[in-house]
Amino acid sequence: MVLWTRLGSDPLQAAGLTATPLRVDWEIAEDAAMSRMAARGSEMAIPDLAHSVHVEARGLRPGREYWYRFRAGDAVSAIGRTRTAPAAGESLAAFRFAFGSCSQYEQGWFNAYRDMAANELDLIVHLGDYIYESSWGVKHVRKHTGGIPTTLAEFRDRFALYKTDRDLQAAHAAAPWIVIWDDHEVANDYTDDRSPVMQDRTQFLAVRAAAYRAWYEHMPVPRTALPQGPDALIYGRHRFGDLLDIFALDGRQYRSHHACLPGTSANPLVDCPDRSAPERTYLGMKQERWLADEMRRSPARWSVIAQPTLMAEADRKVGPEHAYWMDGWDGYAAGRRRLLETLATQPNRNSLVVSGDVHAFYAADLRIDPASRDPAVATEFVGGAITSQGAAPATIANVLAKNPHLRFGRADKRGYAVMKMDTKRCDVEFRAVDNEKDATSATGTLAKFSVESGMPGVQM
Repeated sequence: MVLWTRLGSDPLQAAGLTATPLRVDWEIAEDAAMSRMAARGSEMAIPDLAHSVHVEARGLRPGREYWYRFRAGDAVSAIGRTRTAPAAGESLAAFRFAFGSCSQYEQGWFNAYRDMAANELDLIVHLGDYIYESSWGVKHVRKHTGGIPTTLAEFRDRFALYKTDRDLQAAHAAAPWIVIWDDHEVANDYTDDRSPVMQDRTQFLAVRAAAYRAWYEHMPVPRTALPQGPDALIYGRHRFGDLLDIFALDGRQYRSHHACLPGTSANPLVDCPDRSAPERTYLGMKQERWLADEMRRSPARWSVIAQPTLMAEADRKVGPEHAYWMDGWDGYAAGRRRLLETLATQPNRNSLVVSGDVHAFYAADLRIDPASRDPAVATEFVGGAITSQGAAPATIANVLAKNPHLRFGRADKRGYAVMKMDTKRCDVEFRAVDNEKDATSATGTLAKFSVESGMPGVQM
């Protein structure tokens, strides 16, 4: 496990703490009262990492709950709850985790995070857009401080602003997290070393380096994710006994640049032959090969691919013509086909894809050729958005009508998803906030689905 905290006398001012290292003591206990100690130690919180602490605790028992806290001087943190993964190969009867994305601070309260914290989860998976660099949308309930961040200090302040939210704090303190990023942690619709809003490559890579560094400083990730300039390794496999492998992917750092676009914006719906060029890759060839090798070797009953955006093809053009959004998987058709062909070779046929980014709930059958009647090779679920506003109902109705493999779609509600699997089936619940503009609003069930072991495809 990785335990995270950050010291700050004034969290919203990056330079608000002493410029000297500070000692932080940590304790892990077997009970919520912190009376039965399991491990303890200390770390130095250094200015170079914004006085953040990443504790990689060792020697704990597998597959059980623990509680933890930090001390620095006379300050004591709240108590958090976490859970170690089961031992590799251990027989696991069931596992239950939440996944979500797209938490624009201004557009709503974090009711969905509060519901996660109350939901007795084994794990929370965040699929990106944990922060937003820009201000957009309508009916803001609160405001970002400062403009669009481009420096390390500014990105630190933006992360700290989001971290002040009590419901987000509660979700982090309720369960372990797996986190990946999408684009808004850096710049909207960026691809590798190119940003639609910043034409100078050197300038943009400096922004990316600052953003990646601030992301590391504010996330419960291991030291292997510490950036080296504008580069950071965040993809990896997470194993939970013999039941589940989660493959957390990086869909931004290594991808090919946008195809087919007339300018720098990724918003126009377009199509062209280059969209399907065989060399185009969403994950980068190295990550593609790694994932294919890991998937072939996976002994788990279920394999979950956790990645940023809708993988299923989505022809979005109104009318008989075809057009696609180039920033999603549709702009990387050959890379998607290679991945789906890998999933088709899985002996237990239990591949699931969990996705975010598109500010909508979707459930989809994934086929190598979506226009065919071939059996699905995997099943995809998109877990809505924590707060970020979605498309109009007419837009979603058109997408569903033109893409029958998209079995369900809603963008009028904010929320997240819960996935529970055992040896026979996987159940998915979409949970929606009644009104994200109301801090007291409740969260409830929007829809439920299941996937039977060995039978890919959505069951409504």
